[in-house]
Amino acid sequence: MAKSASSPRIYSVVRYEINSMKTLAFAWRYLWSRPLGAALNVLLLSLGLASITFLLLVGHQLTQAFERDLAGIDVVVGAKGSPMQLILSGVLHIDVPPGNVPLQAVKALETHPLVASVIPISLGDSFRSYRIVGTSHAYLTHYAATLAQGRLWDGPMQVVLGSTTAAKLGAGLGQTFVGTHGLGAGGHAHGDNTYAVVGILAPSGSVLDRLILTDSASVWKVHEDFTALDDDDRKAMEAEREVTMALVKYKTPMAALSFPRFVNTTTEMQAAAPALEVTRLLNMLGLGTDVLRAFAGVLLLTAALSVFIALWSAVRERRGDLALLRMLGAPPAKVAALLLCEAVWLGLLAAALGLLLGQGFAAALGWFLKLDTTLLIGGMVWPPELAVVPALALGVSLGAALLPALGAYRVSVLELLQGR
Repeated sequence: MAKSASSPRIYSVVRYEINSMKTLAFAWRYLWSRPLGAALNVLLLSLGLASITFLLLVGHQLTQAFERDLAGIDVVVGAKGSPMQLILSGVLHIDVPPGNVPLQAVKALETHPLVASVIPISLGDSFRSYRIVGTSHAYLTHYAATLAQGRLWDGPMQVVLGSTTAAKLGAGLGQTFVGTHGLGAGGHAHGDNTYAVVGILAPSGSVLDRLILTDSASVWKVHEDFTALDDDDRKAMEAEREVTMALVKYKTPMAALSFPRFVNTTTEMQAAAPALEVTRLLNMLGLGTDVLRAFAGVLLLTAALSVFIALWSAVRERRGDLALLRMLGAPPAKVAALLLCEAVWLGLLAAALGLLLGQGFAAALGWFLKLDTTLLIGGMVWPPELAVVPALALGVSLGAALLPALGAYRVSVLELLQGR
């Protein structure tokens, strides 16, 4: 009777009462008796799992960012243009704003009977790609920000750094820097106006972590000093000061029915509702995620078919080993469990590799698109949703192993010894 190549391994360990630990050990030996086939199965399964992990991570972090950064903001008022651009630039800080609006027009909104609060936002400058945001202390209060070091600004040209910004820049209290024009690298440096760091925020998980915050007067001073020709020119610019946008909170939810229409029809500004624009954005992204989800499904089906073929072939190749196990007293259930344990090992290895690859893909996306300075995509986070990945890995591998395991369970010792 011809013996398989793995039979010497069986002989070397058989003094024998089969238990669960020995079954797992034998299954591990069997899995890697054909290393190329095992590695291919693990790779195919892990690629599908990595795609699903990537989708879960990105979806989780985007949802968290939207819920966290949009909370308490009922409408954003800014220059006319794309309302989605207004939300992305003014709330999530991942786009450029459509323009500026007069300061006096924004102040007039504070007296509207439907408005509870107005937070001004002034954009235009940055430092090493981190945005310098001119605003008021109410912006920090809105996100319940707390100081880790120092204090808040009490005058122009003083800044408070978000926790991520401080860590990435290696900045500390008392350090100074010069902002550059524009929201990206390579802009003109405002060398005559130096910012001083007076505070660093504690991590809050909000958009504040990735910003440089200062008083609105700082933004006006930098640009007025750069463009004003004399005192008269400066006074004229002071009378025409602008902000980029305003974050508005309603006194009552009923204001959503009339306030945006009031802004859009009676002023030169536009009102954009964050909830509506984010829903539109997610619908736009839906097609891409559906395609990736379908691709992951095809990979998983291919992996399941490959695992099935490998285990089915293994049953036929290992007839000698299976016969020896049965002769030594192993019941049919133990023989079937051996194949199922092999599938479990395969699923666990693929799950671990798939999770790591998915985290790597998310980190690569965050690095490539520089989202670590905006939405923080790419961080090593482990949301509860990721529990579906090992469950899916085990489900696919065990599902593919059921028929081969049933075949090993039902075959008789006589048939095994006869090699049929």
